[in-house]
Amino acid sequence: MAGFLFGAILFLFTFCSRNKIESARIKTLTDYLEQVNTGKAVILSTSGEDDFARLEDEIYKTVTYLYQTKDAAVQAKDNFAENLANIAHQIKTPITAISLSLQMMNHSLARQSSCLDCEIIEQVEKQLARLTHLEEALLVLSRIDAGTLLLQKKEVDVYTLLVLSAETLQELFTDSHTSIQVPELGEMMICADMDWTMEAVMNLMKNCMEHSPGKEIHCSYAQNLLYTEILLWDEGEGFAKEDLPHLFERFYRGQHAKEDGIGIGLALAKEIFERQNASVHAKNRQGGGAEFSIRFYRH
Repeated sequence: MAGFLFGAILFLFTFCSRNKIESARIKTLTDYLEQVNTGKAVILSTSGEDDFARLEDEIYKTVTYLYQTKDAAVQAKDNFAENLANIAHQIKTPITAISLSLQMMNHSLARQSSCLDCEIIEQVEKQLARLTHLEEALLVLSRIDAGTLLLQKKEVDVYTLLVLSAETLQELFTDSHTSIQVPELGEMMICADMDWTMEAVMNLMKNCMEHSPGKEIHCSYAQNLLYTEILLWDEGEGFAKEDLPHLFERFYRGQHAKEDGIGIGLALAKEIFERQNASVHAKNRQGGGAEFSIRFYRH
C-alpha cells in the first residue's frame, strides 16, 4: 500500500513538473509568434530533440522563409516603383522637345493658311496632351508604390468635396453638354486629404461623364456608425459585364473606353481611397447607368 502511494505521488510530481515545463515552452513559443506578428522576432533557440523541439525548429524555418519572401517582395516593389518613376522621367524629355517643336510650328503657321497642316498639328497636340497625362499619372503611381505619397488627412465636408470636384470639371461638363447634381444633404465629415481625394472623385466623375455625354450625373451621400458612403451614378448604358471585374486594374481599358484614354484614372482613384481607409466599388444600376460607391470607414 505504501509503495502504491509512493508511486502515485511520484507520478503526480512527474506529471506536474512535465506539465509546468511544457507550459513554459508553449508560452515561450507564443511570445515568439507574437514578436513575429509585430516584426520584432529574434532567433528562436530550440532545446532538446523531442517532438516539441522539432515543432519549434519547423516554426523557426517557416518564419525565416516568410521574412525572406517579404524582404524579396518589398525589394521587388521598390524596384518596380523606381522603374516606373524612371520611365515617367524618360517620357518627359521627348514631351518637352515635342512641345517646343509644336510651338515653333504654330508660330510659323501663323503666317500661312494651310488647313491640312493645322489639322496635323492639332492631332499631335492631342497625343502630346495624352503623353503628358500618362507621365504625370506614372509619377503619382510610382510615389504610391514607393510609399512616398504623403496625404495630409483632416476633417473634410463631403458636400464641399463634391462641389469643388464638380466645379473643377465644369469646363469638361460644358463641352460634353453634361450636367451634374450635387444635393446638399447636411454636414457629413470624413478624414481625408482634400486635394488628393478631389483628384480621385474627379476621376470617377469624368468616367461617368465619358459614358453618358449629354445626360446627367447624380450624387448622393449618407453616414452611419460604420462609414460615410458617397454614391456617383450616370444615365448611360452602364459597364459591360466582362469589364466589371477589371475596372480598377492599371492600364485596363474597357469596351467603351475613349480612344485617348490610358486606363489609369480608376486605378489611381482606388489607390488614393484605399490609402485613406476607404474603398470604392462599381456596379450597374437596376434602372440603367453605372454607379460608383465610395465608403470612408470610421475606424
